Amino acid sequence: MVELDALYTQIQREKGRLDVLFVNAGGGSFAPIGQITEEQYDQTFDTNVKGVLFTVQKALPLIPDGGAILLNASIVSVQGTANFSVYSASKAAVRSFARGWTNDLKDRKIRVNVVSPGPIDTPGLSGLAHNEEEKRALYTQLASAVPLGRVGRPEEVARAAVFLASDDASYIAGIELFVDGGTVQV
Repeated sequence: MVELDALYTQIQREKGRLDVLFVNAGGGSFAPIGQITEEQYDQTFDTNVKGVLFTVQKALPLIPDGGAILLNASIVSVQGTANFSVYSASKAAVRSFARGWTNDLKDRKIRVNVVSPGPIDTPGLSGLAHNEEEKRALYTQLASAVPLGRVGRPEEVARAAVFLASDDASYIAGIELFVDGGTVQV
């Protein structure tokens, strides 16, 4: 958290405020119930839940009234994904933060929303494969579950986040916007 304190001190010194905060903390590993370790649980929840909580809480003095907070969750927050229950639960907690914080921050008119991506072509996703052949197989399998028939691109998530941060979304608060090619809705 020392790096976070230094970052917020620098923002305060150089800009004086933080109009939009996008919190993207994520990580988890696969393990079925019965094989989940306390270490795995702690690591996942420390990153995905504790990290999000304290990143937002420490930023609040910098966020002006009318600012925006965006939390990055995942479609697994609403899906029962085999062997991924700890990660899924951590992302459901992130979704729940947005609901509670929307009410907590309503007097300051700070909007809190969630972006929940499906499979997106990121280093984290491609890093699950050990070589190009495994990556192609993984992406093919993931794309087969997406109604639009492909893995998403990072810029598609970014565009959704920019919209939610913008004045065009000034009457949107507490939502979870799925950027998943229709996976959750269809």
